[in-house]
Amino acid sequence: MDMKSFSLEGKIALVTGASYGIGFAIASAYAEAGAKIVFNDINQELVDKGMAAYKEAGIEARGYVCDVTNEEQVQNLIATIEKEVGVIDILVNNAGIIKRIPMHEMSAEEFRKVIDVDLNAPFIMAKAVIPSMIKKGHGKIINICSMMSELGRETVSAYAAAKGGLKMLTRNICSEYGEYNIQCNGIGPGYIATPQTAPLREKQADGSRHPFDQFIIAKTPAARWGTPEDLQGPAVFLASDASNFVNGHVLYVDGGILAYIGKQP
Repeated sequence: MDMKSFSLEGKIALVTGASYGIGFAIASAYAEAGAKIVFNDINQELVDKGMAAYKEAGIEARGYVCDVTNEEQVQNLIATIEKEVGVIDILVNNAGIIKRIPMHEMSAEEFRKVIDVDLNAPFIMAKAVIPSMIKKGHGKIINICSMMSELGRETVSAYAAAKGGLKMLTRNICSEYGEYNIQCNGIGPGYIATPQTAPLREKQADGSRHPFDQFIIAKTPAARWGTPEDLQGPAVFLASDASNFVNGHVLYVDGGILAYIGKQP
């Protein structure tokens, strides 16, 4: 086996919403594998935050302000990147939001907002990069899905609907553009330890685990939360030539949650 097939040397990778968290971890792994990194975020403050983080990590990156739900902005972003950096080889649709609201209390506007960011935006982004990928003769599109692409849970109706739709968009991009040597796959993270989830992992006053932390540990065969670094290997694999015959697949990086019914009470 040629291990060079895992290299991203000379590739251009665009990771949306990659100023911090999972997107930053994936972009950092791509840089280590040899790719040139470009990313976007919703405002200049977040882009500046990302640029500072990449600089501190010793990574050369270019950051752009772009609302991924705005088709005109996205088209302008892709044109600018192609002019300033080159044709995008790897697109990671990482930008996303979640609103934890019981469905009967959620407004239609709130529901639409989640769908817009988590499902419509990956469609808009993929649509923008595919023509140049066809011309170049190859391309990788990686959608950050979720365990909620498969499961439901209280208060996340919009998120689950969007991520379920994103799973099917992933399969359809594979179906429609596989003949052009474009592979579209998804990554479905489990519960990942990030600053955003830190409050759910704080020790209680009596030294016990947070109830939600207990719930996750009990439901995960690996008996721990994932880390952003746990997603790096799968992300590099799906972006590299090593996965050229893997298409329309969602790789769940969840410590085994989806395979596990849970312990008997």
